[in-house]
Amino acid sequence: MGSVPESSAAAGPGSTDDPDAPSAVVVPMAGAKAGRSAAPDVLADVAATAAPTSLQVLRSLDSGPRGLLEEQAGERLARFGENTLPAWRPVSWPRRFLRSLRDPFTSVLLCLGLVSAAVASWGTACVTLVLVVVSCLLRSAEEHRADRSTAALRELVATTATVLRRTGPDAAPRARELPVGELVPGDVIRLGPGDLVPADVRLLRASGLTVHQSALTGESVPVAKHPVDTPSRLRAAAGPGPGAGEGPFARPELCFQGSSVASGSGTAVVTATGAETRFAAAYDGSARRRGTSAFDRSVHGISWTLIRFMLLTPPLVLMANAALRGRGLETLPFAVAVAVGLTPEMLPVIVTTALARGASLLARNHGVIVKRLPALHDLGAIDVLCVDKTGTLTQDRPVVESSLGVSGRSDPEALHWAAVNALWTLQLADLPAPDALDEAVLDAAEEREEPLSAYEGVAALPFDPVRRLATAVVRRPGRLGVHTLVTKGAVEAVLERCALDEAERIRLGELAARETAGGLRLIAVARAERPARPRAYSTADERGLTFLGFVTLRDALTPSASDALAALDDRGITVKVLTGDDPGTVARTCRDLGLDPGEVMAAEQIDALSDGKLAQAADRVTVFARCTPEHKARIVSALRTAGRTTGFLGDGVNDLPALHAADVGICPRNAVDVARETADVVLAEKDLAAIDHAITAGRHSSGNIATYLRITLSSNLGNVIAMLAAGLMLPFLPMLPAQVLVQNLCFDVAQLAFAFDRPASEVLRWPTVLRPRDFLHFITGFGLLNATADLATFTVLAFALHGSATSGGQEAFHSGWFTENLLTQALVMLLLRTGGRGIGGRVVGGHGGGPLRVAAFGLAVVGLLLPLTPLGGLLGMSALPPLYYLLLATVLALYAYALRAARTRYEQKWSPS
Repeated sequence: MGSVPESSAAAGPGSTDDPDAPSAVVVPMAGAKAGRSAAPDVLADVAATAAPTSLQVLRSLDSGPRGLLEEQAGERLARFGENTLPAWRPVSWPRRFLRSLRDPFTSVLLCLGLVSAAVASWGTACVTLVLVVVSCLLRSAEEHRADRSTAALRELVATTATVLRRTGPDAAPRARELPVGELVPGDVIRLGPGDLVPADVRLLRASGLTVHQSALTGESVPVAKHPVDTPSRLRAAAGPGPGAGEGPFARPELCFQGSSVASGSGTAVVTATGAETRFAAAYDGSARRRGTSAFDRSVHGISWTLIRFMLLTPPLVLMANAALRGRGLETLPFAVAVAVGLTPEMLPVIVTTALARGASLLARNHGVIVKRLPALHDLGAIDVLCVDKTGTLTQDRPVVESSLGVSGRSDPEALHWAAVNALWTLQLADLPAPDALDEAVLDAAEEREEPLSAYEGVAALPFDPVRRLATAVVRRPGRLGVHTLVTKGAVEAVLERCALDEAERIRLGELAARETAGGLRLIAVARAERPARPRAYSTADERGLTFLGFVTLRDALTPSASDALAALDDRGITVKVLTGDDPGTVARTCRDLGLDPGEVMAAEQIDALSDGKLAQAADRVTVFARCTPEHKARIVSALRTAGRTTGFLGDGVNDLPALHAADVGICPRNAVDVARETADVVLAEKDLAAIDHAITAGRHSSGNIATYLRITLSSNLGNVIAMLAAGLMLPFLPMLPAQVLVQNLCFDVAQLAFAFDRPASEVLRWPTVLRPRDFLHFITGFGLLNATADLATFTVLAFALHGSATSGGQEAFHSGWFTENLLTQALVMLLLRTGGRGIGGRVVGGHGGGPLRVAAFGLAVVGLLLPLTPLGGLLGMSALPPLYYLLLATVLALYAYALRAARTRYEQKWSPS
């Protein structure tokens, strides 16, 4: 049998292989600017002529089917630059450090440090500014580590390409393997199975070429590509105008960088390279601007709550002391110390430490890279995860579901003959590997031990995207003088070649439609007997066939997907599936995995909804089908509008808008370059189980941060209220500025344990969100309880010291309140260890972890012993009478009982109904 010729679009009347054709037929590339590709000139031609022929494209690129001269290629490489994607510029350490100051908590702390320095409160100023520097250094170091890890993942879209180049005008073209970076517009390249398309190209010739475009469009099925040069077919491919049809990716003669060859081969001319490709255009600088994330919104709200308190506190202290005690500006340092006391000074350090520790453990134990530290909190806050079907829920390969006979019932004959076709087409057509459908058929036949080796191959007509079928001619054992033609392919294409009456053809079509509606792909199989002959077979022989049945296929499920979906559901995360696939296909996949698809919303329904209506629908619908990149981004934005914290898992250029729109963008490390650059979190592999690990780490870190905030802010608020009350009742300052500073230092050191705590297991079951309003309710209630304990301590001190206002009495009062503050703080750390709230607002308590117990014990020891040491004397404190400790123990016991009762009531109030 002779070889099957490639379909050709380059040849025709007036075509030439000579790139040095007369100038009358050459459109020179004049006007192209240095550093730019020739793509704008070609695209201008496309816009002007609607659909240029291959010859016109070659002429506009000053090229020909034999490729460029080496000299031409060198000139163009110097003029247009390398065929590489725009890379991120590394961020310098000083810039990274200054960028860390934009964190609102860090900014508040910096302002307080500067104010403290302005009023000559040098101790407070130094401690505060040191904390600012430590926080910025920690954050900068962790983000630098993440950037280095991400840079190690950077890869070219393709490493080499087969290019036709000539050494001289009369020399024959020679195929060379060149790095893709050296490709230039006008180069003629060859594509084969498994090749990555290295640039945007126009096909000149092709044979059975199919291309995976999932990285660009989200389609899970390879798309047939072939040259088109007939004017009517060019107009049909181009569509009626801009925006019509499915755009350039549906054009059969165009292939784009970022796609890969699934089967077949072809020859193409490069039309755009580097930054001018659609692959690069999908990710421009403007796309890098991300909206505020869940962490940003939470921090902003809590920061402004603190700022309001801090701005209000010093004037209140000054006015109260001036009005009731006649004191003037000498109380300003004390007023500033009170404001600093309200501030969680360690918050930037603890936030950065907790997040950096979580990110480091993820990278070391699970290969997950967190590029932006706040994204780890966002992972913990996610309550909706949007995923694609292909590669996440399914393995991007089909498997045989069943073999159906003409009646629609199970019949192994269809699968048997489909496997015969696949085997001998693969061998006789000299294809390097079977396509995905043939591979699935052969795997199923092998499992059923079909006797394929008994047949002898005679000839093959490989799959053609125009015919949409393939035919193998075999010799059956014991059938001398007879050849058997076995044809399989698209249902419509096979049915029209079978000897069927119209009613039977309609019945079979309806049967196929029912199976397709159920989410299955179908291959139709037919057979015919022909007298043996020596001459070659052609497509004209594919007539008068006997229909045998259908082979149904479904997407192979990812083995871990079902368990991962169940785990995510247990963690209170709703999974939404956003895919470009058919509604029936994705619905079946979801049902097979135990995920109820419910109402499936298609792209045309999305287009008919306003943003407000879509926000309501997105909250309700689980599966969205036939989605374009714009649809995905719009759905993610709608979910955020509905108040959901949203993560998006994607790996292709088509996922970039949605990755930007989500609170946290997630991609696997084998994603396209620009997706890795865009994502906040890079997984070791595209696996929902890996996301579960990342979410657990995020909730771990966020739970510790929430615990710190609740405990610290409630304690600080109680202390401030008590200070204000004491300042109005006492003839002296209730605590000296130096004592306030030392107390805060003790608190800060002990509170660092929160970054290393292990939250209760219940905390990990629900998204952890830092909601300013909830924090305000919590810290107000427990802050007032803390203030009550402080005021009770004043009464105890007054009784134990007999109300003395002498110098010795003041020192004893300062000592007593200092001790009580540290002991109540240790008590609060153990009894109010919480992990945050779930979707229903539930507050989860637990017993203090090891680091917290040690820190609380150390804080209590310092509170009891420091006033008895020489350092206590230097700070203006003195020893206390034994009666005070006895009475203080009573106050602390009552306070502990009140804390437990208040926490139980709070949990019951906020628990889900």
